[in-house]
Amino acid sequence: MKIAFLTTDNREQQNQYERSAPFFGPAPTAVLEGFAQLDGDLEVHVISCTRRPMPAPRKLADHIWFHQPVVPRAGWGRTIFSGCVMAVRKVLREIQPDLVHGQGTERDCAMSAVLSGYPNVLTIHGIMRAVAKAQGAKTLSYYGMATLLERFAIGRTAGVFCNSAYTESQIAPFARQTWRVPNCIRGEFFAPLPDPAFRKRRVVVLGSIIHYKQSLEILKMWRGVAERHHDVILTFVGRSGGDRYSQEFRDLLTDPVLSGKAEHIEWLEADELIPLLDSARGMIHFPTEESFGLAVAEGLARNLKLFASRTGGVPDVAHGCDGVEFFAANDWPGLSRAAGRWLEEGMPVVNSNPTIASRFSPIAVASKHLEIYRSVLNR
Repeated sequence: MKIAFLTTDNREQQNQYERSAPFFGPAPTAVLEGFAQLDGDLEVHVISCTRRPMPAPRKLADHIWFHQPVVPRAGWGRTIFSGCVMAVRKVLREIQPDLVHGQGTERDCAMSAVLSGYPNVLTIHGIMRAVAKAQGAKTLSYYGMATLLERFAIGRTAGVFCNSAYTESQIAPFARQTWRVPNCIRGEFFAPLPDPAFRKRRVVVLGSIIHYKQSLEILKMWRGVAERHHDVILTFVGRSGGDRYSQEFRDLLTDPVLSGKAEHIEWLEADELIPLLDSARGMIHFPTEESFGLAVAEGLARNLKLFASRTGGVPDVAHGCDGVEFFAANDWPGLSRAAGRWLEEGMPVVNSNPTIASRFSPIAVASKHLEIYRSVLNR
């Protein structure tokens, strides 16, 4: 079976053209890791468009090839990714795949998949319509246009991989078929766990500093907690922007009450993030919109106590895990009381890793992909 796997090279998305090797989002990376472990006649061709030439290895694994067509700036979002579509079609004519799998509706991958001329499926990582609503985005904004393209794409593909019940409920009315397939976690997050005795009095928040992730509101809540508990630090990991919300977040970090009790790290690679998670005891995840919550799964894989809003796909991810506490997305007093109570109890460590490992390992999710590919092709 020959699969064309369309995803975004983060070097292009983050303008890191000097890096020597491609890297992808956590979920596509984990699926590819699972494909690399599968035997048989599977042949995967990863295709990632770029605006400028970059170093590109011929292969990512034994039976995983990499292709990187260069698309001029005019061929991207302002022309509905027409340049990307044509460039991908050219590569596909050389590959002659059995099926094309577009990863996400955020950028060019979905449009290139459904206009490829080959049998195709899509994976939804974030629901553009829901994100646009959460952002209050106008029709001609980035998320507004992404919503229109998402609706176009999901109605023209053979079926859509939905990573949670919430995602499926949002997508199914517009799709020919849907399958419930969770995002998987990179294998390194299942490495041996540290001795709980080495964990610090730290709580982490993973995700971009953006209003629907409620980063600022979490920090305001933590300010009250920090006044009562002086030896605990809250660590945010996620990119911030130049908008007013991010600036208010950065300003609050300088509050004397939060000195030594809250910090912000813009970005960590996986080999840096895992030691940070292993140094912590808990995680707060409080978005108003979330299709899945991969950061939650990663934190639970490292045995972090979870305080979360009952939003989108997060309850699906954390179902059955030890020590999870859910709240309404605006229940700041409830979150503050629960966090304070846990701190007073000594921040006991939970054991959620076995549950997460059984459901979200790369090879388990990749095997599910192959089952669906075969069912599509058999039709």
